Order: sequence, then C-alpha cells, then structure tokens
Amino acid sequence: MTTTPAAAAGTTANAAAADASPNSRPTAETHVVTNQPPPLVGHDVADDAVLLEGLRREGAGWYTEDLHRIGRLAGSEQVQRWAEEANRCEPVLRTHDRYGNRIDEVDFHPSYHALMDVAIREGLGGAPWADDRPGAHVARAAGFMVWSSAEQGHGCPVSMTYAVVPALRSEPRLAAVYEPLLTSRVYDPGMRAPAGKRGLLAGMGMTEKQGGTDVRANTTTATEHPDGTWRLRGHKWFTSAPMNDLFLVLAQAPGGLSCFLVPRVLPDGSRNTFRIQRLKDKLGNRSNASSEPEFDDTVGMLVGAEGQGVRTIIDMVTMTRLDCILGSASGIRTALTQAAHHVRHRSVFGAKLIDQPLMRNVVADLSIESEAATTLALRVAGAADRAQRGDTQEKAFLRLATAVGKYWVCKRQPAAVAEALECLGGNGYDEASGMPRLYREAPLNGIWEGSGNVNALDVLRALTREPGSLEAYGAEIEAAAGADARLDAAWRELRGALVLTEDAALGARRLVERMALVLQGSLLVRHAPAAVADAFCASRLAGDRGLAFGTLPTRLDLAAAIDRVPAGAV
Repeated sequence: MTTTPAAAAGTTANAAAADASPNSRPTAETHVVTNQPPPLVGHDVADDAVLLEGLRREGAGWYTEDLHRIGRLAGSEQVQRWAEEANRCEPVLRTHDRYGNRIDEVDFHPSYHALMDVAIREGLGGAPWADDRPGAHVARAAGFMVWSSAEQGHGCPVSMTYAVVPALRSEPRLAAVYEPLLTSRVYDPGMRAPAGKRGLLAGMGMTEKQGGTDVRANTTTATEHPDGTWRLRGHKWFTSAPMNDLFLVLAQAPGGLSCFLVPRVLPDGSRNTFRIQRLKDKLGNRSNASSEPEFDDTVGMLVGAEGQGVRTIIDMVTMTRLDCILGSASGIRTALTQAAHHVRHRSVFGAKLIDQPLMRNVVADLSIESEAATTLALRVAGAADRAQRGDTQEKAFLRLATAVGKYWVCKRQPAAVAEALECLGGNGYDEASGMPRLYREAPLNGIWEGSGNVNALDVLRALTREPGSLEAYGAEIEAAAGADARLDAAWRELRGALVLTEDAALGARRLVERMALVLQGSLLVRHAPAAVADAFCASRLAGDRGLAFGTLPTRLDLAAAIDRVPAGAV
C-alpha cells in the first residue's frame, strides 16, 4: 500500500499529538515545586522557651513533662486533621426527631469529639479545682494555651466548665452534687441525667437580645415552685455549647436578677425545656455551636442569694476572662510560629526571608508582642492559682490584672495575626495554610465575656471601689523599679493618670492600654532576656516605633527576639 504525502503528514501529526497528551510524558518541568516550606507538622508545640520559663516561674514546673506530651499531640498531623474537619463539618441542629418529637440536639463531627476528649482527659476543664498541688491552675493554663494552638473553637465548653466551679460553690448543696463530675477527667457526651454520667460540661446563659452586656435589662423571669425549684421563661440571645449538661442562667426573680443552675436533662431522665431556636452563623469559632435557647417552664435551681445574680456569676465570668487572655496569647503565638516557619524556609532575592532586614524587623516585633502576651497571661494564671489558696495580695492583683489583660491581649490578637498572615503572602490567604481560620478566630476573645469598653470600664470600677487592687498592681510594677529608666518614667506618668477625674470614662481605653503596657514592661524587665526587654521598653513605653508591626528602631538587637520564636518542624 502506498502512503500519500498528505496521509504521511496526518500520521506524523497524530503521533505528535499522542506524544503531547498528559498521560504520555512525565510531569512538565514547569510544575516542579520549589522554594516552599515543609509542612509545620510533627513538632512539639510546648517546645517554647517563653512558655516553659513562665510555667516554672509561676509554680508549675512539675507539669513540664505532661505539657510536652500535650504539645507533641497538638503538633501532630492527626490533630491538625481533627481541627480542619471540626471546622469544615460544622455542628448541625436537630430540633425534632423523625416522629416530630422535640429533641433540641446538636450533632458534631467525630473530630470535634476527639478534640474534646483530649482536652477533658488532660485536665483542661474543671480538674484543677480538685487538684491540691500548688500551681495546678497554672499548669492547666499552660496546657490550655498549648492545646488551643491546635483548634480554638472547642475551647469554649472546656473554658466554661473550668469557670463554673467557683460560682457553683456559692451554693454548697449543689456543688456537693455536681462538682465531682465537673472536675472529672472523663468526656461523656450525650443527653442523660447528670448524676448518671461520668463527667459533666457546663455553660452559661447571660445575654438577651434587648440587653446584651446590660444583663440587668434581662426579661427572662423565674418563678419559685412549691418543690423549691424555680421555673424560667424567656429567650437567651447567645448561649454557646448548647449540648453541655448544665448552665448558669440569669433571670429576673421577685427579689431581682438572680442566678440559676439549669440542667439539660432532669434527675428523672426527662428533658428540661431548652428549645434551640437556631445556631448562630458566626465569623469564626465554627466548630463550636452557639445558640438561641428559649425557656418555657424550664426547671432551674437558685445559685446564691436571690437578687444577687451578677455577684454570683461574676466568679465564672472572671475565670472565663482569664481564658480569653490565655486563648488570645495562644492565638498570637500560633500565628507567629507559622509565620516564622515560613520565612525560615522561603527564599527571596537570593536569601532566606528571615535574613532580609525588613522581615527580621517584622518577626522580631511580633515576637516581642507574643512574649509580652504570654508572660502576662501566665502571671495572671499564677495570681488565680495563689488567690484560690488564700493569698489576699494576689487576689487583689487578680481583680485588676484580669480586666487589664483581657482588654489588651485580646485587642492585640487581630492585629498580630493579620501581620503574621501577611508574612506568608498569598499562601497565608489560602485556607490550606490554616491562617485564615486563625484570623477568623482572632476577634472573638475581645468580644466574649465583655467587649473592650466593658473591660475598660470594669478597670475604672475596680480603681474606684477596690483600692487594694491598685495597691497590688503598683507593687507588681515597683518590683522592677530602677531596672529601666523608660519603665520608671512610664510608671510615674501613669500614676498621675490613675487619679480619676469626672470624665475618666471618656479616656478609659487609653488608661487601660497604658496600664497593660507598663505591667508587661515590668514583667519583661524582670523575666525576659535583656535585649527583649530593651526592645519592648523602647517601642512600647518610650514610643520609638511606628504604628505598624515591623517598625522597631534599627539599633535594637533583633536576633534576641527572633531566637525566642519556637522553631517548629525543621
């Protein structure tokens, strides 16, 4: 058979097309991946000098080995997968069963339950209240920070379970029944009578749609029943973790706003009325369900004196505010670690990013912010631990430091996380990096348990009504007297501002910001490397810095701050 030139040309073209098909040749050289950092996985999150030094300093050095064990788990590929799945597969509300019966249950992905199981098993819930060792609350705080680095949403029910115990103790009869289960290390989910479970989780229901922060405007009512319990009727606006077993709820009794313990399931196994109208569609914190429950003849038990609801529940609020500080410090540290890992491996213009002068300034500035936040968070946790053991000076310090720390550390988290995200460039804006989830979580702690304004005004209230708290705060600052002239000058200036005037509320944010910076400065001057403390005092107290991160004065020793950032996986 003779082949014509045209046919031969067609055969050649077909062969060329076959050779060019995707399956007929190795991967094109244009798709070779280079200059990307390895995954930050398989590392020990607790391998962090700032955290470990603070743990020992605040009296919980005995917890170091356990903290490393949690840290290795938090940095594992498995836990990172749990975190991703718990946020992508969000909680689902089921108001009714298939037959039309009202059930008001929320289904969570198995990865959420896996995260919760570790948190409770490791004693990050109520366990410290049953631990007599000095530093138990500091150990729990450090563990909470390390485990929160993996995923922050499930920390909400863990935190509320920790915080409910001191409030519940105002009613010894109820505490005797429920505290042993709230301090348990067993995660036992499911709708069953509390006394029949191996461990309990707690929540709170304070805010309502017409009042928000102004809980005295609440309209939920409570009526006493002949059997000594109360019946609640009303609608709460933002109640997180609705599948928890017990809730402290504020309602208007005849004697005024009062606090009640509301179980999801009653002692006889029947379900208390807790109608979940909907789940909130939140910016972040997606793994955690937040709900609007409606009470209708709902059984509650009075906690504390009638009419003293705010005073009763304030102990729970204080401890959850501590966790806001811990969570925000953890969020800053996690974002910084991700950024540092990226720039230590990524090259640009012929050198590693971490060796580029301007990037070094950014990372050093973020490192200083993170160290100040972590050191303050652990100092407040130490005060909480010692206050529980009867130290009146520490209790007075805790009163002011919690509100100051809650305001400032939570305010700094969104800015710090945004800057860390930018260090990764476009990679940081991609969901696969994990940075967008950190960024969505960042504003939450500034809102939860009182916005910035609420905490700033709470500082003014403490200064006015509890002068012992200012004395304790002042003693903490003066422990560093003479160590740094800039700190001394900032404290002299601040002392004058602490003499409150009639318009103090107008400038409350500025005052509290300054109080936080001076307190952080005192802590770093005493406990951080000299170069880190020098950079903090120069940039935060003496004002030798611009408004953005990465504007530290060029004369500083930036290496000292950069070296304090955990190395992660290398």
